[in-house]
Amino acid sequence: MYSDNSASMAPNSSQSEEPAPSEGEAVLEPCEGMEFDSEDAAKIFYDEYARRVGFVMRVMSCRRSERDGKIIARRLGCNKEGYRVNKRDQEGALRKPKPITREGCKAMIYLKYNKSGKWVVAKFEKEHNHPLVVSPRQVRHTTDEKDRKIQELTLELRNKRRICAAYKEQLTAFLKIIEEHSEQITMKVQNVMNNLKEYEHVQQEHQRAGNLRIQG
Repeated sequence: MYSDNSASMAPNSSQSEEPAPSEGEAVLEPCEGMEFDSEDAAKIFYDEYARRVGFVMRVMSCRRSERDGKIIARRLGCNKEGYRVNKRDQEGALRKPKPITREGCKAMIYLKYNKSGKWVVAKFEKEHNHPLVVSPRQVRHTTDEKDRKIQELTLELRNKRRICAAYKEQLTAFLKIIEEHSEQITMKVQNVMNNLKEYEHVQQEHQRAGNLRIQG
């Protein structure tokens, strides 16, 4: 099982370059059933795996819950996944082709969020259809950038959650105060109505007694 502590595997730009894994050095691979405590932990693990094997990770499609819109599945793959579509300029002519960067690679992992709150590897495609090149300097730069972005977004999300929780607490307290005041106002209005009815009854009695005296 892998927890958020697996972020320690992510490279740090302030540290010296790690040597590429030697031919006999084992690289921990993803496997079906592997669990992570969060989507970010899974991304960091696969990004580190990609760097050691010799490709660049791409964050691909996701699936969201129809109930609340939360991400419940995520696909991570190789940056050479798919094929580039040739684009035309405003006059309809094909633009000058750029170097080929996508080769239809199908290597990927498919992650699912389960009921226990874990992210589980549901599918792992290991094989690439292109040469793998371990270049720590080149891949590390991409990894560092992604790690920083993930950390920034995670921190921002946590801050927003704390702010939302504080707003929710304040709103709940405010609604409780309104409810208490509403109950007090309702009781006061009811007392006023009862007093008015009692006053009207007394007035009617006095009027009736006066009429009887006049008739006598």
